[in-house]
Amino acid sequence: LDHLTMLDIAPPEFVGLAAEAGFSDVSLRIAPVTAGEEAWPMLPGSPMLAETVRCLADTGVGVLCAESIAVSTGRDIAGAEPVIEAAAALGARYVNVTCDHPDTTRFAAQFAALADLARPYGVRPVIEFMAYRPVRSLTTAVSIARGSDGGAVLLDTLHIHRCGVTAGELASLDPALLSYLQVCDAPRRPHADPGDAMLEARTRRLLPGEGELPLADMLGALPADLAVSVEAPCRDRKSVV
Repeated sequence: LDHLTMLDIAPPEFVGLAAEAGFSDVSLRIAPVTAGEEAWPMLPGSPMLAETVRCLADTGVGVLCAESIAVSTGRDIAGAEPVIEAAAALGARYVNVTCDHPDTTRFAAQFAALADLARPYGVRPVIEFMAYRPVRSLTTAVSIARGSDGGAVLLDTLHIHRCGVTAGELASLDPALLSYLQVCDAPRRPHADPGDAMLEARTRRLLPGEGELPLADMLGALPADLAVSVEAPCRDRKSVV
């Protein structure tokens, strides 16, 4: 279960809810993705990190991915080490790296450096393509991951569809470059206003089966043993509940 689905729930409680719902793993937001975001206090030495580690041990839930390391112009990636350290303390297999750098060539070099930084911690950085960020194609994401020593690509059914990736392209991917798949549903066509792409991704997703995305085709094109995470934040659903 991906934390973005219920990002207002603190990590220890989120782990408990995921366990009750039958999920084997979670992703956890331990550092901000966007400017102005107040992330949960989960960096090394924090009481919440220690509490979350205890909850994971008590429930048997694992951590698939920790979020996020945001890379932008002028940001020193050396400052990302506490995030990687916290991810390792949680037992996370991956750490999500967000590209806010307009120069994807420069970002690729920084991503490779992050892979080197994370290697001693046993954590693998992943890059995700999105239509509204600089890394907006599967081809670019694969190139960046392949050019690093250990990085991988994170797939998301919404971004796969909105970026026009075909089932054939998914089937041709090197399984060694894949981390996991985030699953949600959505209308087949995006909102008429292109500026709403980010809003849709963060607050307007649907649960699998509630929309029109070709989820079966996507899943059928990918390795059968690829880990799958539900990421379906829906502001309207929460307001009703």
